[in-house]
Amino acid sequence: MKKIEAIIRKTKFDEVKEALIAADIEWFSYSEVRGVGTDRQERIYRGIIYDTSSIERIQLSIIVRDVNVERAIKAITESARTGDIGDGRIFIYPAEDAISIRTGKRGDDTLFNK
Repeated sequence: MKKIEAIIRKTKFDEVKEALIAADIEWFSYSEVRGVGTDRQERIYRGIIYDTSSIERIQLSIIVRDVNVERAIKAITESARTGDIGDGRIFIYPAEDAISIRTGKRGDDTLFNK
């Protein structure tokens, strides 16, 4: 099992969510996060100056079986990519174990995707 953490643009979340569902990645969690990037520009919109050094993003947390890692990565990268700086990052970690609280099952059997 692997844990995939992806940090993506907020504007691309719906596209990434649909791509993951189409790739049979049926369950993941997400949260709104803020980060600091290398771009330190101020932008002016309707007379208001916005500091773009603090960037709003969505962080996805996905646990998948090893056989589904590449499918999940492909879904995220293809749907989140704009080609501009700040498209995000994907991190992959080993997941040691998973336990279903309701059933007590352990390991791969607790995951939805086959």
